[in-house]
Amino acid sequence: MALSPKKYDKMSKSAAPPTKSYRNIPMAFLFGGIICTIGQAFTNLYGTLGFDEESAPIAASVTLIFLSVLLTGLRIYPKLAKIAGAGTLVPITGFANAMSSPAIEFKSEGLVMGLGAKMFVIVGPVIVYGMAAGILYGIIIFAFGLY
Repeated sequence: MALSPKKYDKMSKSAAPPTKSYRNIPMAFLFGGIICTIGQAFTNLYGTLGFDEESAPIAASVTLIFLSVLLTGLRIYPKLAKIAGAGTLVPITGFANAMSSPAIEFKSEGLVMGLGAKMFVIVGPVIVYGMAAGILYGIIIFAFGLY
């Protein structure tokens, strides 16, 4: 049975639950802001502990990555993501979660074919296209002498 694009669109809209943007957008904003505030608090904390201005944000980033992976391993991060939605996609914590969750899920398949191979299933395209965009941006900057 061939479906026209209009019929397919109508069927998919009727089958999909309506989005709750009135709830999802404020929750994403709130939780994304909380994660960023926690990151700034860690930066300030490391600054008071004697880290210089360059090292404190790096230490805060490493701490956020560690906490994200820890919460993913404890199966808390996915529960938080259900409440926070896109707010948990703050780049550093979302990337750490996206890398660690497949690694944890496929660890039973071994270190190479499970953990090593599956770890990049979700984030692999992000890395590839991010690098390609960076290279293209660098070429444009160099070509137009904007450096």
